[in-house]
Amino acid sequence: MECDQERSWELIVRKILIGLCMNILLILGTGFYTTEIEPKSLSVTRIDIENKYVQKSFDGKTIVQFSDTHLGPDYTVDQLQSLVDRMNLMHPDIVVFTGDLFDNYAGYGSKNRKLAQKVLAKIEAPLGKYAVYGNHDRGGGGSRVYKEYMEKAGFMVLVNEVHTIISDTGERMNIAGLDDFLLGKPKIQRTLQSFRPQDFNLLLVHQPDVADRFTDYPVDLQLSGHSHGGQVRIPFLKPLITTSLGHKYIEGLYSIEGKIRPLTLYVNRGIGTTRLPVRLFERPELTVIRLLDQ
Repeated sequence: MECDQERSWELIVRKILIGLCMNILLILGTGFYTTEIEPKSLSVTRIDIENKYVQKSFDGKTIVQFSDTHLGPDYTVDQLQSLVDRMNLMHPDIVVFTGDLFDNYAGYGSKNRKLAQKVLAKIEAPLGKYAVYGNHDRGGGGSRVYKEYMEKAGFMVLVNEVHTIISDTGERMNIAGLDDFLLGKPKIQRTLQSFRPQDFNLLLVHQPDVADRFTDYPVDLQLSGHSHGGQVRIPFLKPLITTSLGHKYIEGLYSIEGKIRPLTLYVNRGIGTTRLPVRLFERPELTVIRLLDQ
């Protein structure tokens, strides 16, 4: 009888120990995956934007969007080089960067900044490379130098301004960029009032949740980042990490009713990480957008 009891206790203790070991392994495995695997696992999202304002000269043209690299200890220049190589293999017509290049400009070091600039300069896009400020570009000591830094890498930095691409046949496509909404000085009316309703109008702005403020203007497509998709998402639940002006529109494609015409918003999940160097069910993302005449 005593032997049977001892064996029962042994089985219980063994099951408890096995359970503890399994839980420890699960925690360690999840930790390794969220810090070492998923943050380095790039996904490419391809979408078609069909719009009657896309003129023939721009029908079939592609835009590659990248965002939120957060260059720093958790995203290196070597990783940026791999990203640029991947983008160039796509042969985009236009490349746009929607903010937060460095996690902390002042803390990154001048040598690394020079190397990163040379890498960004290698991006090829015959119709231009365009960028806007993010909150990390305005903060962390980068506010006064970010524009010049990106321009030396071949980007046009749009700060409350509109650039018009004119084709050989005289057809137009407009690209506007607004300053960061958290630490900058965005000028919505002054910038967007120059959009012509007969053109295809693209807007770059770091924070996605400000899209509701643009419904009075003929904005066809807004590209944003900032949210990182929440970085960590448990299936069927809301993201665990959200940020100011990145709560409502968190990732992917949205259609917003406008007073002049519908606004299509795409929120890119970004490349790097911030706050915590982890991702779970929110892989880093490149977005490839093909413009089509409807």
